[in-house]
Amino acid sequence: MNEIAAFKDHKRTHAGLPRVGFLGVGWIGRQRMQAILEGGMVEAVAICDPSPEMAREALKLAPEASTVPSFDSLLNLSLDGVVIATPSALHAQQSIQALQRGMAVFCQKPLGRTKCEVEAVVAAARRADRLLGVDLSYRHTAGMPLIRDLVRSDAIGRVFAADLTFHNAYGPDKAWFYDKTLSGGGCLIDLGTHLVDLALWTLGYPPVDTVVSKLLREGRPAHPESGDVEDFATAVITLSTGTVVRLICSWRLQAGRDAVISASFYGTKGGLTLHNVGGSFYDFVAEHYRGTQTAVLCSPPDIWAGRGAVGWAKRLAANGAYDSECEELIEVSAVLDRIYLSACDQPP
Repeated sequence: MNEIAAFKDHKRTHAGLPRVGFLGVGWIGRQRMQAILEGGMVEAVAICDPSPEMAREALKLAPEASTVPSFDSLLNLSLDGVVIATPSALHAQQSIQALQRGMAVFCQKPLGRTKCEVEAVVAAARRADRLLGVDLSYRHTAGMPLIRDLVRSDAIGRVFAADLTFHNAYGPDKAWFYDKTLSGGGCLIDLGTHLVDLALWTLGYPPVDTVVSKLLREGRPAHPESGDVEDFATAVITLSTGTVVRLICSWRLQAGRDAVISASFYGTKGGLTLHNVGGSFYDFVAEHYRGTQTAVLCSPPDIWAGRGAVGWAKRLAANGAYDSECEELIEVSAVLDRIYLSACDQPP
């Protein structure tokens, strides 16, 4: 029996819920922690965050959990899984270390800053036979699974175009987002990750033929090689099916509202869209178009933000073994790499 298998068998002899640690409990980390614990599928054993204030806030959600001073301390506990919400530069290595210790992982996006980093994490999950999940939360709005199922059932015919948008009027409030070595990029990797994921996930991951992109910073070209992170990004992606996918995202765009978020798919027999309501980050309507007619598929209220995390916790409680679905993350990261590479080829 190898070391990982022995470690997993040791943990499985303990009765009760899977034992989970939470690494990084800032706002997003606590939101996902709360959703997971409210689902009642796991036990919160340990909390780790460099900010004592954040750790204290997290303890309000799990008073019986312990706080530990470092990630190494967390790894030394007998845990079944770890939830990671740290700066992007740390995601890949921390995920790999946890997987190597036999722990399932649920990580904030992006899983890695490049395709190579994502491939390494997926390989570690496969070797460890442990569940790997990433918080691609917009998949879990009530509308997106409906849209995906309708697209795949040919309800709108052959999809020839898709438009996906994410404008955030505020931009990140943490300094590391603006350091490319820590973030991997700007609004594209922060917001565009969701858009690329929604496009490929809905359309069934067809190969990508061509990518043409443009990145801006404060209205001027931002070349990835310069170290500057973009605050506006646009790309046109042509798939092997002939479908043309247009992506656009930004931080601090003056669009007259908090956010503009949408994912639209246009086919030979109709159209489908998910779009936010009144500038909300949380309220979405899904619609089915036939010519000039609109049918509403679903509308608020919908408490969706923690669904991905809860789904991971349920799978961990049921088994926690490797799920090859995580290999789709490599395709998403490959497209992001190509968007950044294409921007390098554009004239300043």
